[in-house]
Amino acid sequence: MTADELRELSDAELVAKEKEMREQLFRLRFQLAAGQMESVKKIRELRKDIARLLTVRRTKQTGATHGGD
Repeated sequence: MTADELRELSDAELVAKEKEMREQLFRLRFQLAAGQMESVKKIRELRKDIARLLTVRRTKQTGATHGGD
């Protein structure tokens, strides 16, 4: 998910999306530990998406704008 897509979401939607992503990350980590998953690529991508979401939420909270000079 791109940062632009995340910026279009409301605060409540961002919180719900974060919760959903964290649950998915938990399931993927569990599958990795159980040996059901070989690649960690999905986990890595999901962690980056969560970080991106948190960055967008923080930017909205501080009132910073995108693309400032």
